[in-house]
Amino acid sequence: MTTWNLTGSERLVLLCNGDTCSERGADAVTLELRRALRAAGLDPRVHTARTRCLGRCDDGCTVTVQPDQVWYRNVTPEVARAIVASHLLDGVPVRSHVSFRPGEHGLVQESGTRPGVDKPVG
Repeated sequence: MTTWNLTGSERLVLLCNGDTCSERGADAVTLELRRALRAAGLDPRVHTARTRCLGRCDDGCTVTVQPDQVWYRNVTPEVARAIVASHLLDGVPVRSHVSFRPGEHGLVQESGTRPGVDKPVG
């Protein structure tokens, strides 16, 4: 198993590769986002990690950008390229695919996103 040197990393992009997102093309999204990062010269500054389910199956393919706290929905390879070009290069989230973004009191849900189900604590 590879252990990456994260020195100098500024952002972490989590790419959901759970069952639903995988059925919706998560592998292609992951590969294209990583390709676009390399092409833009961002590979050493932006670390990517495939995850299992991020819990937003209705929004799949789901991608998050940390520490920006921006969650993306319905990500395709084309949207992945836009995330790299707009959000990761220029700091401007791709508004048309944002499902949650930071607000004054935590994350704020964008319109067009299903709220989901609250899980009981404990």
